Amino acid sequence: MPAVDKLLLEEALQDSPQTRSLLSVFEEDAGTLTDYTNQLLQAMQRVYGAQNEMCLATQQLSKQLLAYEKQNFALGKGDEEVISTLHYFSKVVDELNLLHTELAKQLADTMVLPIIQFREKDLTEVSTLKDLFGLASNEHDLSMAKYSRLPKKKENEKVKTEVGKEVAAARRKQHLSSLQYYCALNALQYRKQMAMMEPMIGFAHGQINFFKKGAEMFSKRMDSFLSSVADMVQSIQVELEAEAEKMRVSQQELLSVDESVYTPDSDVAAPQINRNLIQKAGYLNLRKGIILQAESRKENEEWICAINNISRQIYLTDNPEAVAIKLNQTALQAVTPITSFGKKQESSCPSQNLKNSEMENENDKIVPKATASLPEAEELIAPGTPIQFDIVLPATEFLDQNRGSRRTNPFGETEDESFPEAEDSLLQQMFIVRFLGSMAVKTDSTTEVIYEAMRQVLAARAIHNIFRMTESHLMVTSQSLRLIDPQTQVSRANFELTSVTQFAAHQENKRLVGFVIRVPESTGEESLSTYIFESNSEGEKICYAINLGKEIIEVQKDPEALAQLMLSIPLTNDGKYVLLNDQPDDDDGNPNEHRGAESEA
Repeated sequence: MPAVDKLLLEEALQDSPQTRSLLSVFEEDAGTLTDYTNQLLQAMQRVYGAQNEMCLATQQLSKQLLAYEKQNFALGKGDEEVISTLHYFSKVVDELNLLHTELAKQLADTMVLPIIQFREKDLTEVSTLKDLFGLASNEHDLSMAKYSRLPKKKENEKVKTEVGKEVAAARRKQHLSSLQYYCALNALQYRKQMAMMEPMIGFAHGQINFFKKGAEMFSKRMDSFLSSVADMVQSIQVELEAEAEKMRVSQQELLSVDESVYTPDSDVAAPQINRNLIQKAGYLNLRKGIILQAESRKENEEWICAINNISRQIYLTDNPEAVAIKLNQTALQAVTPITSFGKKQESSCPSQNLKNSEMENENDKIVPKATASLPEAEELIAPGTPIQFDIVLPATEFLDQNRGSRRTNPFGETEDESFPEAEDSLLQQMFIVRFLGSMAVKTDSTTEVIYEAMRQVLAARAIHNIFRMTESHLMVTSQSLRLIDPQTQVSRANFELTSVTQFAAHQENKRLVGFVIRVPESTGEESLSTYIFESNSEGEKICYAINLGKEIIEVQKDPEALAQLMLSIPLTNDGKYVLLNDQPDDDDGNPNEHRGAESEA
């Protein structure tokens, strides 16, 4: 009886790395045995197929010999002897065919069938138990991970008890599956020896019987050898049955242990700690930060968007989900072709159409006349127009570039080294703004071009995850618009107020404001660009200040009209002008009843 390797069932509960390492050797052996069994089965099926083909061939040969006399040969003289000889050969072939048929049946029953049963029963059982053991091990690992993540300070005993029960149940399930798996692997070491020899015994017996009945070609010595092999197989079968009974009893004893062996940290009150170890094998659970990778592009984009939304503190708003949905809709609209504009409600801000709209001034209110129709998006901004998100130079870069040379303003404007108009300007109003973006436009005949630019800039920022903005102080005077660095007080850009042809605040987001600048080019033509900002205050205040500056420019040549205009602006107690949130709409026009931003005169 050859010796076989066995897995110790007593080590199944501990599931130590050494046991897992030995288990991997048994699994590798089972995998090799599976591959070899499949190849052996193919070879045996080929032998059976050849023998079965021999049966069919001899049967066809016998029929063909008998068919000779049925042939109408033109010259058939003397065929009677041939026919009688062929009839005798046909009977011999028929008898031989019976022997081949019996041999084919014996090969199918004693050679092919046992190896198929070994593959389908024993090897499949091991494979199934391996899968069940893997599932139980994964379930145990998940429960242990959940248990290891329990907080160690001020822990909830009820939660710990429940998680401990989950770990105990998972560990018991893993123990049961490991015992079954180990028993199957141990039994496989016996069965594989039987499985390799039984088919060949059947093959040899079939061939011997075939030759004995045909021509006594096998000796009695072969019979005695085959008999001894059969006796050995029988002894292995008896020993396997005894070992299976022994493993069954041992399995029941091991499963009858106390439940505490399945519970992690069961001796938390007084654990027996060995502080003299020089080596230790076991498992540690991974709990710290790592590099994260999503499994798909969809998951990757959703994670990035979620983190960006959190970084923008959307969760601090009253309805964060609605804000996130609105941002998503804005981004979706940016990549969706637009054929026409929906009708927009009239804005209450003092946005101006200074070229093609007629303005009416009644009771200190500025009311634009309704336009006949809204233009198409392509009529306002050319498709594919690039957007510049940060065209304002940082103050340090500005100083570095202007030490010894004159600065070229990135907005296309020239800048004087000093701003004497700030001292004698009738209007000086400062707002804190953040630059969102700028882009070239095709027309300045309507404020719709500003709304379309706002939509495209915000959508592009959302799509490309651009959230950095440059903060500046916007100084509105009666001569110009200036962007000033809040730290160094260096002027970043300067626009003549006469070059501002359109300005408007967003109709829903009151803190968005934009204006159109008309700048002459060296070629003699003029370029139009829209600049979009986010203000700390309402955009209508900026629009009102720009409108007031333009009115001052218009009436500056008429002292009486200028005085009338300045008198219509309310003053605070310290002599500062008050910029209204909107135009007064009462009959007496008392400006002191309206709140607004303050401006120095």
